[in-house]
Amino acid sequence: MGGASKRRAKAERQANLGSRDDGGSGEQKARYDGPSERPGSSAGPGQASSSRGRAPPNAPGPSGPSGPAASTRTSSRPPSAGGPAQSSRPPSARGPPLRDPALDPSRPEPAKLNTRIEWGGNAFNYFSGDANPVYQHLCSASFPLFLPNAMSYYGKDPFDAGPNPLVETLIIPIENATLHDGTPIQAVRQVITDLNPYREQMPRELMRRPGYGKVGDKLKVRINSHYIEHTPDKIFYQYDVQVGSGAEKRGLIKTAWESNALNNALPGTRNNWIFDGNKLAWSSHNLPRELRLEVDLDAERGRQIPEDRSRDTVRIVIRAARTGAKIDLNIIHEYLNGRVSMGPPIFDAINFLDHLIREYPSKTLVGVKRSYFHPKLGDLDNIGGGIDAMRGVYQSIRMAEGKRLVVNIDVSHTTFWHVASFPMIINQLTGHQNLDTVQTSWRDVKSGKTNYKYEAMKRLRANTFTVDHKGRSREEAQKRHRVASIIPKSTYDYTFQPWDKEKNRLMPETTIFDYYYKTYNVYLNHPHLPLVSTGKIITKRDAKGNIVSKGPIIFPMELCTMCENQRYPYKLNEAQTSSMIKFAVKRPQERLQGINKGLDMLGWAKDPYLKHYGLTIDRNQIQTNARLLPPPKLQFAGSIVEPGTRGSWDLRGKKFLSPNVAPLISWGVTVIQSTSYQRQIQTPEVHVFVKAFIQAYKAHGGMVMNEEPLIHPGHADVAKAVELLFYAVGNKHQIRPQMLLFILPNKNVDVYLRIKKSCDCRWGVQSQCVQGAQAIKSSPQYLSNVLMKVNAKLGGTTNRVVTRGAGGHFSRPTMIIGADVSHAAPTIHAPSYAAMTVSMDKYAARYAAGVQSNGFRVEMISTRNLRDMLTPLFRHWTSHVSGGRYPEHIYYFRDGVSEGQFVNVLRNEVADIKEILMEMGEHVTNYDPKFTVVVAEKRHHIRFFPQGKGGDNHGNPLPGVVVDHDVTHPFENDIYLCSHKAIQGTARPTHYTMLMDDANVPVDEFQKMLYEQCYQYIRSTTPVSLHPAVYYAHLASNRARSHENISESERLQRDHADPSKSTSERPKEEAKPLIPMDDVDKMSYGMWFV
Repeated sequence: MGGASKRRAKAERQANLGSRDDGGSGEQKARYDGPSERPGSSAGPGQASSSRGRAPPNAPGPSGPSGPAASTRTSSRPPSAGGPAQSSRPPSARGPPLRDPALDPSRPEPAKLNTRIEWGGNAFNYFSGDANPVYQHLCSASFPLFLPNAMSYYGKDPFDAGPNPLVETLIIPIENATLHDGTPIQAVRQVITDLNPYREQMPRELMRRPGYGKVGDKLKVRINSHYIEHTPDKIFYQYDVQVGSGAEKRGLIKTAWESNALNNALPGTRNNWIFDGNKLAWSSHNLPRELRLEVDLDAERGRQIPEDRSRDTVRIVIRAARTGAKIDLNIIHEYLNGRVSMGPPIFDAINFLDHLIREYPSKTLVGVKRSYFHPKLGDLDNIGGGIDAMRGVYQSIRMAEGKRLVVNIDVSHTTFWHVASFPMIINQLTGHQNLDTVQTSWRDVKSGKTNYKYEAMKRLRANTFTVDHKGRSREEAQKRHRVASIIPKSTYDYTFQPWDKEKNRLMPETTIFDYYYKTYNVYLNHPHLPLVSTGKIITKRDAKGNIVSKGPIIFPMELCTMCENQRYPYKLNEAQTSSMIKFAVKRPQERLQGINKGLDMLGWAKDPYLKHYGLTIDRNQIQTNARLLPPPKLQFAGSIVEPGTRGSWDLRGKKFLSPNVAPLISWGVTVIQSTSYQRQIQTPEVHVFVKAFIQAYKAHGGMVMNEEPLIHPGHADVAKAVELLFYAVGNKHQIRPQMLLFILPNKNVDVYLRIKKSCDCRWGVQSQCVQGAQAIKSSPQYLSNVLMKVNAKLGGTTNRVVTRGAGGHFSRPTMIIGADVSHAAPTIHAPSYAAMTVSMDKYAARYAAGVQSNGFRVEMISTRNLRDMLTPLFRHWTSHVSGGRYPEHIYYFRDGVSEGQFVNVLRNEVADIKEILMEMGEHVTNYDPKFTVVVAEKRHHIRFFPQGKGGDNHGNPLPGVVVDHDVTHPFENDIYLCSHKAIQGTARPTHYTMLMDDANVPVDEFQKMLYEQCYQYIRSTTPVSLHPAVYYAHLASNRARSHENISESERLQRDHADPSKSTSERPKEEAKPLIPMDDVDKMSYGMWFV
């Protein structure tokens, strides 16, 4: 084969592997886009234009005889979005080959490649087969692998599934591999070459704090954290513990660890030993050798050994830990004083202290991770559905600024099953008032097919219960059983042969109902309820020892009672969530009372483990120095507002900074008909709402040219209602609809998602939903809140912060990017959704967003998703915001990542963003954009309690309170900022951590920008608690649920499937890409997500 032929063959292989059909079948969907004429054309409203497309038909729908030819589009990504982007830079710019840790003996420990594998759907053509050198290399690699977007496999063998929490990712440059035509590979190390040279340029450590802020009024703030006064200075020992095979359940591990046999074998007392409940233990005693012990569980429990089985034993092995066998707590102080670097010895020491403070409460309270609960000591509230909300206490230990260790104490909330009989719980769980209705309606009488009520009953599985009835001994009534399954048969249906204990033989077959009546004189009141099985098998033998009966232990449901402290792990419904929020929301003083009650629950003063190890904690809360940043002024059209420290402002008499881009001409309103007995909204009420809506919009500066929008009668089918309204509006006004308003009868999430899916993806039109009850009232405040969203969707801006200079906070072309990844509830097999927002004006008041599926529970945004989402937004920003200039400074705000993922954000996501920008700006001389990378975190337990000034009437901090001392990181650049006004409950500040800043933004300038930008949230009259870039990314990622490429029936079936089934395993199939938005009107570059 000649050189040219080889090059062509290689190019074809690269094209094959680089293009991916993420749409699956690649089917094309025919539809009619409606009128093509846009408002604001040169022809003017209502006039003919030579550029106008074919007029819409009189009859709505694409199938009418007079309708135009249908246009088509595919549901998959455009070809340009597939595969790694090709750069015009020379190969040398790709960077040097990465070192292979499996072949590099110079490294003291195995290295991990912080990169990704990206390949196409036909990857097996190139990489499968034992003879394949790449496959062999991957199988021999000493680091774990992750293959996103194609197949999610883990472990040394990339084609052998197996969970691995330490996931790293790898890029294989397909264009450099010559495997398919038999051309030998020079070296595997040359194949494994990172396509992105900027990964290795990213810092491996987070930036250090350059200084502290000075701007603002100084004040004192109490924080719900406590100093550790004294830490032990002795050497402690860490041990690996293996119970049984190492894969035993936690209950068995706990029983073995607390056994008398082990207690007698271990040196010292129980207070000398700390156990994490799984695999690690610590002690002040040094075991001279490995301890091996067999525990007789029958003897421990005082059980008689049945004749049909041997003794129940389990083996325990305790040996010195392979790493960190000796724990020296002085290493923590060495690190805090800057004499050693962060490393495994410090992690081991902190881990020991964390388990030390958890050991005692884990034995006296009900532990849920780092939170502890007690039904008698904590507060309880029944929130419906057989569920109790319970208030407990949270505690965690961490190193802090000021060279101190601190313990964070806060109230915590979770849900437990209500202690009641199973029938009462089932009654609440299914939402019925009458149990007789439930027991006769959980299945079809004729077919026997079960329904959602039976599925709800399955939630009882894995819970412990007791059984009590007349004729049952006290010991039997107190015995605990565990629900293994709910049998879909009634007490009339299930038959068995009872065992006659006196005659030691089987009795005639009978039903469970008759058995309880004849044996115990118990008449079952609800015999049609399903049965409860414990999963245990009982064996009966005759006098000769022969097995004559073998069957499961089953109880009638109405005789079962839920035991206490059974956690409810499922997602709450809307009513329960509302009740939970009301229960959890407490004003600062009430929260302080709850924290003090939690301290009593923890009992530091009487903790025998703290006493033995010599750890003492100050019960008084930390009082720190804080600052109150000056509030900004807000610019509206023709007026300036000074909200001061009130944390809110009024829109009455205010005009939006910029109104809708084009006059509102083609728009319509419809009512989604209720399928329940709710009151239907009448047409005259809709007219009243529309009139008030128009008046309010014009008062805020909105341009409404058509004051008589089409009011459609609506339809019970949501998708049909959207379609009918779209065509009716287009037909009436002869131009493509600009805005569709939907009046909803209730807050049904499924209806909302269906509307957004049709409007965003099928018709490409902006939409706004309003609640029927609020539309009838049409209060000025509600209308203003809705109009802020409508104006933003139509291209307008509510307000901006008044700053010095024409560019506001930014003296050079600056782009702000926000990113978030949302995950489905643990009980739902749905993909994760990544969202990225990009500022779309020089003040960063308006944003655009891109969304895409991101695997299943994958937090890092994939390279391909980053390219697909950001590339078009970058191009739009360059052409419409900066006048052709590329951004010189990028703020990247990331939400939802833990501290352990910070470096991954830099080496994966930030490196990918920089590569995209460098490829776009490669023709610009010396183009080198600067990055400021910040992680925003809301899921923490730090709270502020101002002393004197700095607090509002309820004791919450005023907007602008910032803390950068005492509870922040010892060295990293982080702050806690309370930028919002707490409407209810206790304000939760946002924790911002700056990972890198090669732009060298001054500390005060950054904090001021961060705070003032929160006043530019486009749909609020208050500053928000989170930077808008991240807030919008959160909104967009949630909205992405409606763009999922499955039918509505499939989604409902999945989201409401049996929640008792385990969902811990990742689905083996790849997450489908989202349905692309119909972008006829460039809607994706606007604020469609607000």
